[in-house]
Amino acid sequence: MQKSVGDLEQSRPRLPAGRKSDLAAFVGAEGEVTVAALADRFKVSSDTIRRDLDQLDADGVLIRTHGGAVSLTAHPRADTGVDVRSRLQTTAKEKIGALAAGLVHDDSVVIFNAGTTALSAARHLHDQRGLTVVTNNLRIPAELSPNVCRDLWVVGGAVRLSAQATLGPLAFRAPGQVNEINIRCDLAIIGVGAVSAEGGYSTSNLDEAVMMADMMNRATKVAVLADSSKFGRSLFAQIADLGAADYLITDTPPPAELAAALAAHDVQVLVPGDGG
Repeated sequence: MQKSVGDLEQSRPRLPAGRKSDLAAFVGAEGEVTVAALADRFKVSSDTIRRDLDQLDADGVLIRTHGGAVSLTAHPRADTGVDVRSRLQTTAKEKIGALAAGLVHDDSVVIFNAGTTALSAARHLHDQRGLTVVTNNLRIPAELSPNVCRDLWVVGGAVRLSAQATLGPLAFRAPGQVNEINIRCDLAIIGVGAVSAEGGYSTSNLDEAVMMADMMNRATKVAVLADSSKFGRSLFAQIADLGAADYLITDTPPPAELAAALAAHDVQVLVPGDGG
């Protein structure tokens, strides 16, 4: 039986350029895919898929991970490492970080949680002086200039290696003392995993949620950082209700329902170019 043109086209091997285009589109649609799944779908070897992914990563089309690939706009899983997270939503994080840094005043006490958006805010601290910085983000100390920071405290205990963060109480004790020394800060800069009208601010890790809530409770002002991909989502562990923040700093205005809920809780939304 004679084959149709369509049958012939489907039977021909995909050229590398065409396969890479299809592969990139598939990863973009799925968010996160393994090498094995891609090899099975495109009927080529795992080595071929690895080479394709390496090239697509070098071209800035997707993010190569151990065992697979992640879309540049994917929602990261709870166990996604900080190296991958740092490459997601990079433009939005830079804008958010710059806005957040603008809230930091000279000689103030600022607390940062772990995460790549909070890290971006710390990287934008250039002109401030005399800051006392408290953080559980293990990447922040290397990013702070001695000209900016007067004192730096790393809190927490156990290290969560995938997040490059410590997890534990915000506890300080004087030598020979049993009671904790209470600490306060002028501003808490807290990156969160999700923001919704019903669920407030949330994250995927319970221990992180507890620590982030404590940071917020110890601050005179709280700035929550979240790019627009976090809107309308609720993750495993709630950090706080919407009203726990004074500012929500993001890259684009929230959708109407969330915007109304934030306004009802007197949360000021700051976005690039809004004059805020």
